[in-house]
Amino acid sequence: MRDVFAGVAAILLTLVALSLATTLQRYRKRRARARDSERALGRTIVAEIPAPDDLVLFSEDDVRFHYGERSIDKDLIVAVRVLVNGAPIAAYVSTRHTAAARQPTSFEDHPEGIARDRWDVAIETVTGTVLVECGAIRERVSQELARTVFDAVKRDLERRDTEETGEHRGR
Repeated sequence: MRDVFAGVAAILLTLVALSLATTLQRYRKRRARARDSERALGRTIVAEIPAPDDLVLFSEDDVRFHYGERSIDKDLIVAVRVLVNGAPIAAYVSTRHTAAARQPTSFEDHPEGIARDRWDVAIETVTGTVLVECGAIRERVSQELARTVFDAVKRDLERRDTEETGEHRGR
């Protein structure tokens, strides 16, 4: 009787392992299709950001940044800020826009029950602010994602500022 039970348990565990492997393979193929689709549209993938259901791609092309289904015109970006728990810790403000268009950014902190920092990037445009939620994953993953998105937007702002004014400013 014990051997029958062990055999049934072994078969059940094998079926569960095969199911997990199939699901993982499907997930990998879906991610590869999403990355290929972005590249086919002429976009460069900047970061893959974890979301509750899936990964969200942050990508760019010559005229826009793309965050999931949302697009952000590069010409309209006024400032970019890295936020930790809603408070800015790093910022770059474009010199191409009037001071009236440049406003300080902060968002309400949303306590998650566990003591960990939430990292976001606020991309301010003349039409509003887009919050790129990089998450609150431990081991510096969210911090590195936020820094990668921030650096990509900052590089573009610096390039556009330099093209317009002819001078480079470090910040």
